[in-house]
Amino acid sequence: MSGKLVRPLALCSALTVPALVLRFSGAAVMPVLALLLFGMAVVASSFVLAWAAESAQVDISGGLAIAILAVIAVLPEYAVDLYFAYTAGSNPEYVAYAAANMTGSNRLLLGLGWSVVVIIALVLAKRRTGRTVRALVLESGHRVELGFLAIASVVAFVVPLTGQISLILGCALLGFFVFYLWKVSRAEAEEPHLVGPAATIGALPKRARRTLVVSLFTLSAVVIVLCAEPFADALIETGTQLGIDQFLLVQWLAPLASEAPEFIVAILFAVRGKAGDAIGTLISSKVNQWTLLVGSIPLAYLLGGGGMGLQLDARQIEEFLLTATQTVLGVAALLALKFPRWAAWTLLGLFAAQFALPGQTARYVLCGIYAVLALGALIHNRKHIVPTLMAPFRKHVEERDDETSPELAGTH
Repeated sequence: MSGKLVRPLALCSALTVPALVLRFSGAAVMPVLALLLFGMAVVASSFVLAWAAESAQVDISGGLAIAILAVIAVLPEYAVDLYFAYTAGSNPEYVAYAAANMTGSNRLLLGLGWSVVVIIALVLAKRRTGRTVRALVLESGHRVELGFLAIASVVAFVVPLTGQISLILGCALLGFFVFYLWKVSRAEAEEPHLVGPAATIGALPKRARRTLVVSLFTLSAVVIVLCAEPFADALIETGTQLGIDQFLLVQWLAPLASEAPEFIVAILFAVRGKAGDAIGTLISSKVNQWTLLVGSIPLAYLLGGGGMGLQLDARQIEEFLLTATQTVLGVAALLALKFPRWAAWTLLGLFAAQFALPGQTARYVLCGIYAVLALGALIHNRKHIVPTLMAPFRKHVEERDDETSPELAGTH
């Protein structure tokens, strides 16, 4: 391998070594130091993941490469949340933690992740073009992921209506996720535009390239899984030392730690001018969380000694309803395959508002605001509703014919 590839891989590997040594030695260190070391390993692994996902597009469809990347990137979240769900089977106190961690991570991904990535992409686009950009435009292939997310979002309302995440619903969501992976794998591979280490990997002979890509995916996943729990624990311990509420730590700080890989990967894509891949990664991550993660929770709960469904209390029902309405707004705003600037700032503003306005009444008010805005976006984009809902079941996705740029739309 050339030095252009060896050097960055060697650097990323070196950054993971202290965390792995700490993980296997079991040495006790200050929470802040543990946070730094495990965080370094997660960041380094995220870079490797991004390179592997980009170069994988030489051999497989971009959608499948992004889906695999999204699954690996959210592994820390799965590890943390499924641990809570499994433990809840024998310790009812952990039911609230499992639900809180799941709803927190979902709202964090959409309210903060989607918004920040789009805002970064639009700011960078303005610098490159010298024009004010009104929206990020997605390629037509993203309608498939959006269709899966739209259907999962509608199904998700079963949870607050029934007050539980049932095993039957969980199995249905897991099956839907398998169908999602099969669907995106059917798309044809296209010649990607690669730069940096990804370009070096993509230029390797087929056998060497595929072996290296699989190895990078696997090793990154192993490092992320090994570092996820101690990273989250170190963050929680640091927060506890600062006097932060335990529930707040579980719902927000732990997901912030476990969501770090996908945020980093998406931001890397956006900074390098691949805004479509950036938001595509986060949409795929949202599909994963709304199907694979939610579907796995009742199964983990059952294996941990619980019943046939995870029963939610009133607070968790409110949290789940708030998460579901937020998701519907995100989907509704994207129906035209455009992520408008107003939608990014609105999602970010409403995400921030929940911290300024805590309490049951505020949660229901926010649900109402999300619902009203979603209804307005649905009416505005009504001609795209049926094509989006049908996209997962169609053989081919219709190409866009109303935009000339695959990345950006409109200036003023």
